[in-house]
Amino acid sequence: MNIDIDGVKVGYHVSGEGADVVLLHGWGAERKAFAPVHQSLEKHFRVWSLDFPGFGESEEPPEPWDVAAYTKMLGTFLETMHIDQPILVGHSFGGRVSIKYAAGSPVHKVILVDSAGIKPKRKWQYYVKVYTYKAFKNILNLPVLNRYKETILTKVKGKLGSTDYKNVSGTMQQTFVKVVNEDLRHHLPDIQVPTLLVWGEHDEATPVADARLMEDMIPDAGLVVLENAGHYSYLDKRQQFLLVIDSFLQKDKGERK
Repeated sequence: MNIDIDGVKVGYHVSGEGADVVLLHGWGAERKAFAPVHQSLEKHFRVWSLDFPGFGESEEPPEPWDVAAYTKMLGTFLETMHIDQPILVGHSFGGRVSIKYAAGSPVHKVILVDSAGIKPKRKWQYYVKVYTYKAFKNILNLPVLNRYKETILTKVKGKLGSTDYKNVSGTMQQTFVKVVNEDLRHHLPDIQVPTLLVWGEHDEATPVADARLMEDMIPDAGLVVLENAGHYSYLDKRQQFLLVIDSFLQKDKGERK
């Protein structure tokens, strides 16, 4: 199914009955990545899985978006579907949107899974890449070379960019830069509902240190670290993950909205 949200087609899937649970996937993924979780939760809840604009069956945004734009889209979707105080489950980038939404809008509970949101400390290799790109950009403003500027810069970005950056279109590359550089830690104290943090022990994209910081800054938060799991802990250790969130949501089963 899909719906028009402010001129952008957004794909989604809904099934089950009960309290509303909204699953928000990570960058470069799509709603199908959450399929095992959706199928488990639909036994007790009304579960919504969304494709963020730019991924899955959703259209790209008309211009580069930041986290606030994605959060606004989520708010419009919830309002349109008459979803009040949902339980948000956000993985990685979906965690970013969950944090920003829950900090300013009513939700019932939040589950952050290997969530992004803490701006990482950059290694020296990162700055080498950034300044190499900027140097190329300046050189290509020179006469003669400027006519080949866009072609050359595209190749340079392909060499220097991360996998997440390279595997999307130009609009989504600019969107990626906007969202990945936003530090959301100032929002964490504003999340005033029970919050579960579930992390992979070996997550290198969003390390467990980020989870511990979030646990400290969110007033009512608890952290579960899944052993021998990585950034996709909910898939790496699916059964353990489902048991953990089942316990967290036990009192919410069977509630009708």
